Amino acid sequence: MKSLANCEKEILQQFKDAVIFFDDQQMEITVRQWLELGFDPYKAIFDGLVPGMEEVGKLYEDQVYFIPEMLLCADVLYKGLGMLTKSVKDRDIPIKGKVLIGVVYGDIHDIGKNIVKMMLQISGFWVYDLGRDVPIEEFIKKYDEIQPDILCLSTMMSTTMIEMRKIIKKIKEKTPELKVLIGGAPVTERVARRWGASGYGQDAHHALKIAIDIMNQIKKETRCMA
Repeated sequence: MKSLANCEKEILQQFKDAVIFFDDQQMEITVRQWLELGFDPYKAIFDGLVPGMEEVGKLYEDQVYFIPEMLLCADVLYKGLGMLTKSVKDRDIPIKGKVLIGVVYGDIHDIGKNIVKMMLQISGFWVYDLGRDVPIEEFIKKYDEIQPDILCLSTMMSTTMIEMRKIIKKIKEKTPELKVLIGGAPVTERVARRWGASGYGQDAHHALKIAIDIMNQIKKETRCMA
């Protein structure tokens, strides 16, 4: 007889496979099985759905998958997410911080951004999503309006990456203490440092960790000023 730990591990792999092979029916079966066994919905999202979509991203970068396959995988991911979040939405999670997120102008690839947004929300962040192909003026307007703790910028293309630098420079002229988290396929830690970003997320899990680290830093600075 399988131990619960082994059973959990196998089902997490099924979540991952359902996303990678865009198997809608398998996703539905896997979610129901997971919940019937009383496993944690958060774990299914963080250790099943997200790793599956991250693998899809690698397949896309290697030109094994293209936009149509990416979209099919995303549909299955969102189906699983929708079913799982019904089980966690009533939990009392304290708000960790306020985030403004969006894909920079000229780029319509938003799957990575959506995964980071999902992980931030589930972890207790209040997230305002500007969407994709967002002009610099819209970032600035919304930043001024909601005054987020963290600005998250995403791009999948090297040709649009320069937009990040423009946004950071423009907002930092008014708000030097701005905390920025950037990410996407062409982005590196070196680029983040050079452009004045507070952090760089190499994948969704890492982006969440950096966001939490940034919030801890903000709270520490606030205590020191009090």
